[in-house]
Amino acid sequence: MPTLVLNGEPHPFTPGTTVGALVASLGLDPRQVAVERNREIVPRATYDQTELVDGDRLEVVTFVGGG
Repeated sequence: MPTLVLNGEPHPFTPGTTVGALVASLGLDPRQVAVERNREIVPRATYDQTELVDGDRLEVVTFVGGG
């Protein structure tokens, strides 16, 4: 099974998985996260078209509101 590194930890995934599908599987709102893939920011508009590949390194950061 292919594996990527998600926030520093190995994470298996199914071939054909997109960034959008990964974000959804993590239970995150895509409007409230930023995703970096192999040191490049993934534009939110392309989450559902950006397929993950074995060995990708992802950093997913969530935005927290408050005041």
